[in-house]
Amino acid sequence: MPRLEVPRGMTPREYYGSELRRLREAVVPRMTQEKLGSLVFVSGAYIGQLETAVRVPRLDLSRRIDEVLSTGGVLERLHALLDYSRFAHYFSEAAEYEKQALTISEYAALVVPGLVQTPDYARAVFLSAQPLLLEDELDERISARMERTRLVADPMGPRVWYILDEAVVRRTVGNSQIMSAQLRHIADLIERRRIIVQVATFKRAHALLEGVLSLMTFVDAPPMAYVEGPHVGQLVDESRLVARCQESYDLARAVALSPEASLALILSAAEDHEHAQD
Repeated sequence: MPRLEVPRGMTPREYYGSELRRLREAVVPRMTQEKLGSLVFVSGAYIGQLETAVRVPRLDLSRRIDEVLSTGGVLERLHALLDYSRFAHYFSEAAEYEKQALTISEYAALVVPGLVQTPDYARAVFLSAQPLLLEDELDERISARMERTRLVADPMGPRVWYILDEAVVRRTVGNSQIMSAQLRHIADLIERRRIIVQVATFKRAHALLEGVLSLMTFVDAPPMAYVEGPHVGQLVDESRLVARCQESYDLARAVALSPEASLALILSAAEDHEHAQD
């Protein structure tokens, strides 16, 4: 069986949608979206949203459509490609490298890094950026993010070191209850020796004030950096630029609080959020 690949210039979800439309129109001529929807127990509008990549298809629905259209399992196989579209298109490749990394060193300027987010915190982050996000897509994004957190829980996973700007622990995301639970989750990971965290306080400037940076090393490949801004991200593998990113990270780490003092600040901030809730 030939390996399925997403055509250049299309996201996996767009490819799935285009194939669904092609199969609907070609395998069973003149079948409308409404007719197909009635046969698989969804609305015609829902089928249209799948074809235009507005909604994320469920695996059981893909199987039902395959059966109705007699595709031989094409959509079920295409569904496997959607794992890549669970992330923003600019981050999907970085997410794959993240799984292979030996170490991950990340600076977070404004929000808790995805690998250590709680579900409630992740939900609040997504909704703050896209308040009109459909519920099923929101759930899919949260699920994808929680799947990433398994890397931190896995004893065989990468060694993870974070520098968190103090804004990350002070800003209320969602509400005070969500924020306190998030900070205590980070503290628990620190105390279980799953991650190392340093906080860069408001009292000191540092070399990474201008953006988000993640550095990854690998067993048998050169190191790599990932930088991100609003709605855009970029992998960096040019050796000199990666070295400069590493230097900036080291300079920021040098002026941040020690891991012990950082844990104390995180726990104190969690209490502050709890008191704000009271």
